[in-house]
Amino acid sequence: MLNALDTTFEVVSRAPLAKLDVYKAQKGWSVPWFSSFGSDFNYDVHVTLDGNVAPVEYNYRDKAEMEARNGPNLMEGEEHGLSVFFRLDDDVFHTYSVYARGTESLTDAYSLLDTTPYGRQQDFEDSPPGWPQKPTYG
Repeated sequence: MLNALDTTFEVVSRAPLAKLDVYKAQKGWSVPWFSSFGSDFNYDVHVTLDGNVAPVEYNYRDKAEMEARNGPNLMEGEEHGLSVFFRLDDDVFHTYSVYARGTESLTDAYSLLDTTPYGRQQDFEDSPPGWPQKPTYG
């Protein structure tokens, strides 16, 4: 459907391409997957946070704003996001980005978890006694 509308969905990760290709083959995935290893791409779209390389910004908040909110996001390391690029001939334009829970429209899994009694069970959420207390992947 996407390709018929001149649209391509691609995934970018920081790992070296050879490592991504092995994992992609193990899973039997066919989605185009690219590596940003050795480039500034992740810093440019604000999903790799390292104040030694670029000012820390995630979800349109700088480091001071994130610290004041005391949210679940890291102050350094890897986060996730969705960016849209538009190519017109040889020019590429970054037209849209969304981060954190704004990316949930890519999957129904979180929406399904939100309807269950235990919910997402993320590390920053309080779990009442008797509910699962083990650390999550968060």
